[in-house]
Amino acid sequence: MGQLLVRGLDERIIRTLRQRAARAGRSVEAEHRAILEQVLGPEMESFADVAARLRAQSPQQRTDSADLLRADRDRNRGSAP
Repeated sequence: MGQLLVRGLDERIIRTLRQRAARAGRSVEAEHRAILEQVLGPEMESFADVAARLRAQSPQQRTDSADLLRADRDRNRGSAP
């Protein structure tokens, strides 16, 4: 897990974060984490979403894998002793 240090925050922001954390029954650090996850979580792409996006960008395959396997098998059959 990484760490994040935020410098130069206005005291008003820190006070508001402390109040919000207290209302939620969390530490200031846990509240800070929750806010970041709430705001940035939807932007994180799942593996399935990345795979679907890459699949959509890739050219369509025009050959059937069974045909490729059959051709490879036939080629190897011809070279057997």
